[in-house]
Amino acid sequence: MRWPQYSLWLAWALYPAPGSNFNYALVGIPSDWHHNFRGFAAHWNKNSNLGQAVDVWFLNLFPRASRFEYNDSGYLTLSFIPTLGTILLGIRAGEWFRSAPPRILIKRFLIAGSILVIAGLLLHVTGICPIVKRIWTPAWTLFSGGICFFFLAVLSWTIDVRSHRRWAFPLVVVGTNSIAAYVIAHLWENFIVSTLRIHLGCRIFRSFGAGLEPLIVGIAVMSVYWLMLYWMHRRGSFLRI
Repeated sequence: MRWPQYSLWLAWALYPAPGSNFNYALVGIPSDWHHNFRGFAAHWNKNSNLGQAVDVWFLNLFPRASRFEYNDSGYLTLSFIPTLGTILLGIRAGEWFRSAPPRILIKRFLIAGSILVIAGLLLHVTGICPIVKRIWTPAWTLFSGGICFFFLAVLSWTIDVRSHRRWAFPLVVVGTNSIAAYVIAHLWENFIVSTLRIHLGCRIFRSFGAGLEPLIVGIAVMSVYWLMLYWMHRRGSFLRI
């Protein structure tokens, strides 16, 4: 995990940071955007970093209806490299699980989580590498990986040590069909949202006020996702590689 992360960080750090006169409007950043970093961390500012430059070059090599200028949400193709670090952390957790039974390595999970979270926060507060989920910075890889190890410790203690398993069934339905869950969430979200609004109307989602409407819509959509996965679970339909 280390070399791809270090190489990516170094490449980002060596690429020129946007200057004080950089025109963020040209890359889709509104004037009321207040999340840009200053100093060294500015190398990771939205749509003004190495990943943005690579996408402008790479994505325009292919036939397009119009020239690629920027991604509205700030997503970058190069983000696949640090996400590999997250995958490797998951593989390591799986190796620990498989090598230890019948013991459950709660202490090891907590130690690993603490080290990763502290490392990610130190990189962020010192400005060496900010925590930015959208582009999956190396600091975010460490920080989020640590949080996952904490969850793993708590769930392992609750389910495997204390044997409280029934409550976890909704999570089992999702976890045993994680590929299907990912595909459904990315391909059918707009269809499900529009279908719910057509058949239930918009007023029901504003029952607790307009400010909570996105939360209520999200809960409804997630419920539909889960019911679809539960239908697959009951029929033994699992997508695997």
